[in-house]
Amino acid sequence: MSSPQSGFEPVRIGVVSVSDRASTGVYEDKGLPALQDWLGRAVRNPVTWVPRLIADERDLIAQTLRELVDVEGCHLVLTTGGTGPAPRDVTPEATLDVADKEMPGFGEQMRQISLRFVPTAILSRQTAVIRKQALVLNLPGQPKSIAETLEGLRDAEGRAVVPGIFAAVPYCIDLIGGPYIETDPAVCDAFRPKSARRPLPGTSA
Repeated sequence: MSSPQSGFEPVRIGVVSVSDRASTGVYEDKGLPALQDWLGRAVRNPVTWVPRLIADERDLIAQTLRELVDVEGCHLVLTTGGTGPAPRDVTPEATLDVADKEMPGFGEQMRQISLRFVPTAILSRQTAVIRKQALVLNLPGQPKSIAETLEGLRDAEGRAVVPGIFAAVPYCIDLIGGPYIETDPAVCDAFRPKSARRPLPGTSA
């Protein structure tokens, strides 16, 4: 597991688990630990976490996303839960409520990854949006699916077969004016055009 290195820009990441039952203590939330575990291994920058565990309420979800971006200054916000077709699943609607721009490619790729495992992946409605200088991503609810959609799929030799969505996240954040995020290639090899790459801190170009 790589440790954050000095010289990398600090990053503020909001993580939101949307669950009626977990938010009231009926069962233990597994979404926040899954998000922080994967991101903590993938991101080399020093990270300040801003976690929230909330109920499936559209206005509450939207309010939380606005707070994380507008007040807490998060550069990246990831949600888990509430993206299915059930009446209480309103995370995508709440996410679109706060959007300046929609980024549908993230949701399309998440469904492509999940369809490798279950045909019901087409029922998921994850989306992504930009609000000000932050990227907001909806992720699935299961820890295994969270890791698969972020990291992508590898073959028996460890070669990438299907790219995960996080490979595109650092460059997206570059383009909207956020910090330069470095990743551990062993977990996620972030893609940037050559013209957008910077030398690692402590090295020359």
